[in-house]
Formats: sequence, C-alpha cells, structure tokens
Amino acid sequence: MKLSARVTLLGAVLCLGLAAVGAASAASPKPTVSLDCLGKPTVKPSEVVLACADAGLGVRSIVWLGWGQPVAAGVGTAYANDCTPTCAAGHFHTYRGVLLLSGTQRCHGKIAYRTATVAIVGKPPRAWTTAADATYPLRCAA
Repeated sequence: MKLSARVTLLGAVLCLGLAAVGAASAASPKPTVSLDCLGKPTVKPSEVVLACADAGLGVRSIVWLGWGQPVAAGVGTAYANDCTPTCAAGHFHTYRGVLLLSGTQRCHGKIAYRTATVAIVGKPPRAWTTAADATYPLRCAA
C-alpha cells in the first residue's frame, strides 16, 4: 500500500473513531487529564511513555486534537526500541503516529483518560503489530 493511501486510511480510521465517541452521552464526565508513568495527572502532555519500565515505547512531540472530549487524538513521533539483540542494546526507531486517549476514570479528584492506543503511519514495529499490542492502560497512582 502506498504511503498516501496509508495516510488516507489512517485519517479515515481516526475520523470514524472520533465520530463514534462523539455520540456519547453529554451527561458523561469529560476527561481533563492523562496519566504519566507514575500515575500522576498531566494536561496535554508533549510526550507519553507507554513502556514505563524502560521507556522503550512512546509518542513524543504530540500536537493534540479534541482534548477534553471522550477521545483525544494526538499526532506526533512514535518511537520503539527494537530490543535487538536485547532491549539494553537495542536501537530506537521512529514513526509518524497517532495517539488516541479514551475511556474515563477518577484519579486524584480529576476525570482522567483510561486507555492509550497508538496507530502508526506505514508498517508498524514488532511491538505494535496488532491493535491489542498497541493499546495500553493508563493507571492512577494510589
């Protein structure tokens, strides 16, 4: 698939996702924060680390769209450690990506997004070959 077709497809998926959750009830509380690796609330982070143990996966230089809505979409540079031959000796690769934050949870008196999902433009790294692989819980610290 050509890059332009993949970008168009990714844009269509993003629009459908935002439209589907746009139909959510107006009575639902809207998230105002994301959660970092320490489970602390953060507003419109410029970077979201998804593999918190070694910071081997994430998205940086994020420009947010729809923040505070049922789904927030951030466009940025996704990165992944290939862990070859090991994660300590691996190499980082970057990709154009979209980060979707969705779901809600209460955390330290705030409504926070519950889930982060990464979509890659082009061929994804091994760590994100399926949608299930590319979805991460955002956990609140006690």
